[in-house]
Amino acid sequence: MGGDIASWCAIQGYSVTVQDQDPARLAQTIKRAQYSFNKKFKRDRRAIRDANDLLTADHRGAGVYRADIVIEAIFEDVAVKRSLYESIEPKMKTDAILATNTSSIKLEDLSSCLNRPGRLVGLHFFNPVALMPLVEIIRGEQSDEDVVRKALAFGRNIGKLPLAVKSSPGFLVNRILMPYIVEAVTMVGEGIAPEVIDKAATDYGMPMGPIELADTVGLDICKSVARILSEALDMDCPQLLDELDDKKLGKKTGEGFYKYKNKKPIKNKKASHPNPQEVQDRLVMRLLNEAVACLREGIVDEKDMIDAGVIFGTGFAPFRGGPLEYINSCGADGLTLTMTTLEKKFGERFERDAGWDNL
Repeated sequence: MGGDIASWCAIQGYSVTVQDQDPARLAQTIKRAQYSFNKKFKRDRRAIRDANDLLTADHRGAGVYRADIVIEAIFEDVAVKRSLYESIEPKMKTDAILATNTSSIKLEDLSSCLNRPGRLVGLHFFNPVALMPLVEIIRGEQSDEDVVRKALAFGRNIGKLPLAVKSSPGFLVNRILMPYIVEAVTMVGEGIAPEVIDKAATDYGMPMGPIELADTVGLDICKSVARILSEALDMDCPQLLDELDDKKLGKKTGEGFYKYKNKKPIKNKKASHPNPQEVQDRLVMRLLNEAVACLREGIVDEKDMIDAGVIFGTGFAPFRGGPLEYINSCGADGLTLTMTTLEKKFGERFERDAGWDNL
C-alpha cells in the first residue's frame, strides 16, 4: 500500500522517493507504479514519463534527509513502527512532517519515542488508493496544529477528501466498519453461508458484502485490526479469525472465505437462510451502533462528517445518506427496538450505546 501511496503522489505532481528494506519488493513496487501510471494517463506518453521521473526507488533511504513529509506505511506493529521512527527522525529536516498510515493504532502509542512528538500525524489512506477518495487526517494529543493544517492541505493537494479525526482506536472508518465485519465472520462461524451474508449487505445497498470485503482487504489485516480494537473497545474477536490458515488470506492468496478464479470469488448462488432479514439487521445494527458511539465520543468535529466519512471510506449505501442520517430518517425508536430484540437473542454486543438517548 505504501507503493500505491507513492505512485498516487507522483501522479499528482509530487517528487517522491519510496523505500523498502527488500530490493526485490521495491522492484515490484516500481513495476506496480508503471501499471498505475499507464492506467491513469492511457496513451499520454509525456505524462507517463513525467510521473516516472518523479518516482525514485530509494533502497538506502537517502530521500529522508530532504523530504518535506515522510509517510510510514509498514505493518500494524507498535514496536516495529517506533523502531523505524527512532532510526529516521535524526535524518529528517527540522520542519518535516512524519505521517503514519496506521489503520487502527492510536498516535499516542507511537509518538512517545520521538524527540518532537508534535510532528507526528496520521494519514490513513484506504485501499485501493487510486479509487478511494477519503483520507483520514488523525490528530494526536501532541500533534502540532500547524502540522495538522499542513496534513489537511496535503490531502487536498493530492486530490483526496481529507477528514480530520481524533486519535482513537480505529479512528472513524475502521472503528465503525470492524464490528460490522466481525459480526459477518461470527455468522460464518455459526454456519451461515458467506453468500447469504454478503447478499443481505448488498440488498441493503452496500457495494460489496462484508465477507468479500474482508477477503479483498486481506484476512491477516482484518485479524490484526480486530485484535487491536477488541482490546481497546472490549469487543470479542471471532474464533474463526484466530484459526485462519496463513495460506488462505483472501483474494491475494487465491482463497479466503471464498475461492478465487481470475480474481473473482466463486459463490454458491443457491445458498439460503430462513431469516435473511435477521442477517441484515445483525450487520446493519452493529454498524449503526458504532456510528452513534463515535458521535457521542466526538471522534470528528461535526455530525455530518461521520456520514461523509463512512460513505466515502466504505462505500456505505450513499442513497441512505450515511448511518446517522439513516437513523434520523427511520426514527431512532424503531431501530433501538430492533437492537433490544437482537440483544435478547445474541447477547450484550447488541446493547445500544448511550449516545442513542441524545439522538
